[in-house]
Amino acid sequence: MPAAATEDALTQDQRKAGKGTLAVLGALVDKAQRLQQPAVAKYVERVRAKHPDESPEQVIRRLEKHYLRTVTASGGAVGATSAVPGIGTVAALGAITAESALFIEASALLALAIAEVHGISPADAERRKTLVLAVALGDEGTTIVGKAIGAKSRDAMAKLDVPGLPKINLKTINRTLGNRFVRKFTLGKAPVVMGKLIPGGIGAVIGGVGNRALGSLVLRNAREAFGPPPRFWDLDGEVVGLRSAIEAG
Repeated sequence: MPAAATEDALTQDQRKAGKGTLAVLGALVDKAQRLQQPAVAKYVERVRAKHPDESPEQVIRRLEKHYLRTVTASGGAVGATSAVPGIGTVAALGAITAESALFIEASALLALAIAEVHGISPADAERRKTLVLAVALGDEGTTIVGKAIGAKSRDAMAKLDVPGLPKINLKTINRTLGNRFVRKFTLGKAPVVMGKLIPGGIGAVIGGVGNRALGSLVLRNAREAFGPPPRFWDLDGEVVGLRSAIEAG
């Protein structure tokens, strides 16, 4: 087969894999972000209750450690997801294994929990989906969201919690984030890191590089997306002045 034809065939295969991956990713993220915000808040409150003298930064570090232990452990719905009522290892979705689904659920929970500590509590599903996908992409994700909603990238996550953002815009943003996620992590740039999301190749990374490497990537991207943790809590356990400062900004 001529080189050009071979390359074209590979490109078609990549496109097919990308479409399949995007569909799988969308289904998993949709499932993961359905966790209601009150349940996420209770999860954070539970951690705070056990460590009442800790700062927001220290609580976030605990959430991160809890998350990393969860995704590193083989099998078993343990750790962060099992600590929250109503969520655990999801049933296998098509070719996706329960362990792969657990990884996505745990990552979504981490993003929503860290957002809660930052004083960001998106109420509707589209906002939560935007937040989860943006965190998965780190700086790149917040830049995409910031440009779309007319905010600086460092303020993008908090702006998602400000009323008045049209829902149709969120759907457009989520489509852009999802496509970018697939291109970045599955079409040649980092197949080893996120290859488990490609149908037919599920679980390869878990046996090879391991979920700890994936989890560490998610942690790094979350820190990029949210920026430095708040320094203080107020009397109600919410972050002082964050949302009001963003709205006034």
